[in-house]
Amino acid sequence: QVQLVESGGGLVQAGESLRLSCDTSGRTFDNRAMAWFRQAPGKEREFVATISWSGAIIMYADSVKGRFTISRDNAKDTVALQMNSLKPEDTAVYYCAADAGTYQYRRTKWREYAYWGQGTQVTVSS
Repeated sequence: QVQLVESGGGLVQAGESLRLSCDTSGRTFDNRAMAWFRQAPGKEREFVATISWSGAIIMYADSVKGRFTISRDNAKDTVALQMNSLKPEDTAVYYCAADAGTYQYRRTKWREYAYWGQGTQVTVSS
């Protein structure tokens, strides 16, 4: 059974940091791009960051560029999102996702990702 499990969410104050982790199991994703998306109440799911299968190609949403860092460890089947200088507008449920295709990169539409975790809540207070 394919599983992506996010962890690391929580409640922080503006300016603080959080590190999200995504553990994968059930199949290997080391030939697939991985991404983080987020969804705030009443809003559509939006792209946050993506990393290619090798880790060499990374792309961020403009809203998080310079504050968030995506990384992956294929040996451990994990993906991480380091979030610094958090803002109240970063409040959302954050989802880890694996690309539907192999060896893709820079894909930012949620429909291009076939495997999803259950999400982890991030709340940033002002």
